[in-house]
Amino acid sequence: MADSPAFDAVAGCSSFAVNSRVNPKSPRNRGHFSLGTITQMSHARTYVIQTLGCQMNVHDSERIAGSLDAAGYIPASDGIEPDLVVFNTCAVRENADNKLYGHLSFLAPVKKERPEMQIAIGGCLAQKDQGSIVKRAPYVDVVFGTHNVGSLPTLLERARIEKSAQVEIKEALEHFPSTLPARRHSAFSAWVSISVGCNNSCTFCIVPALRGREKDRSPDEIIAEVRALVADGVNEITLLGQNVNAYGVDFGDRQAFAKLLRECGKVEGLDRVRFMSPHPRDFTDDVIEAMAETPNVMPHLHMPLQSGSDRILQLMRRSYRVDRYRGIIEKVRSAMPHATITTDIIVGFPSESEADFQASVDIVTELRFLAAYSFQYSKRPGTPASEMPEQIPAEVISDRYSRLHQHLNEVSQSVNVAVIGDDLEVLVTDIEGESGSGKSRDFRLVHFNARESDLRPGDLVTVRIDSAKPHFVFSSRTPMSITRTRGGDAFADRQAEAEATGVMLGMPTLKSVLPK
Repeated sequence: MADSPAFDAVAGCSSFAVNSRVNPKSPRNRGHFSLGTITQMSHARTYVIQTLGCQMNVHDSERIAGSLDAAGYIPASDGIEPDLVVFNTCAVRENADNKLYGHLSFLAPVKKERPEMQIAIGGCLAQKDQGSIVKRAPYVDVVFGTHNVGSLPTLLERARIEKSAQVEIKEALEHFPSTLPARRHSAFSAWVSISVGCNNSCTFCIVPALRGREKDRSPDEIIAEVRALVADGVNEITLLGQNVNAYGVDFGDRQAFAKLLRECGKVEGLDRVRFMSPHPRDFTDDVIEAMAETPNVMPHLHMPLQSGSDRILQLMRRSYRVDRYRGIIEKVRSAMPHATITTDIIVGFPSESEADFQASVDIVTELRFLAAYSFQYSKRPGTPASEMPEQIPAEVISDRYSRLHQHLNEVSQSVNVAVIGDDLEVLVTDIEGESGSGKSRDFRLVHFNARESDLRPGDLVTVRIDSAKPHFVFSSRTPMSITRTRGGDAFADRQAEAEATGVMLGMPTLKSVLPK
């Protein structure tokens, strides 16, 4: 997802949250593949999944895990080398390539010692590089793309039987990912994909070529999934799409996204609704009105800017200019005075001058972002920007990135200082000893004193803020109030189930099971 923060883990979710098992009888947990001989394996094969990239990849990894669960695999326990390692990859930045092949080089000697272990590569990089991955790393067993994530179990079985690498890349979506089984990272917070693909043509972005043109789910199907999640104990959802506020283009309703937000507001038991990421071009007043008038839609907007220079925005083929962006933020803050804004900014786009860069610094100062995910421009083969003249030297990009990062920290600090003394409602995501953490309604990371409080991840607390840093705010006092929620109940139930069965319910990552 080009217009979104990059993630190697789930944002806003407890890293140790106990997660749900798949119920194969649930409509949203039905796979679309034949188990064949997979379920007849002599022992349950174990797996880990390493997710590189954006929230859409995290969402897809949950579906990959669910498909593996349905095929008889189980998550690898801590300290146990898995039978299967899956990489769900990103292709937006060059560093993503380096991460993947760095991981693969680490696994090469393990694979040599344990040839029965399988390695599978999926996601955007797989969609882009296809069979060349196997040429570069011949010990990889399966390569699958963004359009056929549910095919992995069948491809793995075929690779075992045929004893040869399987490369299967589809050019069109087989099944909407949200219709596949899922193993969620969190018992109480869930991603809900409303669309896949993108109809924009930003010159720096390769995502549309890899995920295809926008395809929307029906509103009824989305709301049905939301209601099913809430029935399972989820009390926070995040609506996902490459460009969420273009939702409806597939079926000709320009107000579909605002209507969807309002429908989410009618779901009883759903405490929080978030979404990411919108595009300034398609952001309309009806969405702002829906945000302001729907109590469970959170007062936070992640709106990618990319550059504060109109000249650079034009070269990026971003179909808005700074005044348009500024106008949206002003309307949001007029409707929701306490709303926070986060954004994305690219540093070092081809031909970016010092004046262009300074324009980005100035707009950060003016609009006072709570946070900005800043990226050093990375030349991606196949994008128009990669062929542009006046590519900026790496040392210049690095210097500008450091200067912007320092300035962003200063602005974020001042934005967070502004809530010292305020009482914030926090959805608890983590409890460790006497310390708790979670997200406020306006997306601030909040750390607080959890001593002598019977708290669970998924519960809601109110805390008074007494100090601030650039990336979080802090309350040294115990919560002023605690609301026990269905999300907290779901967390507790799944934790108890894990302790009773000894089966890990979360999704293990590569670093948690392989020796350093």
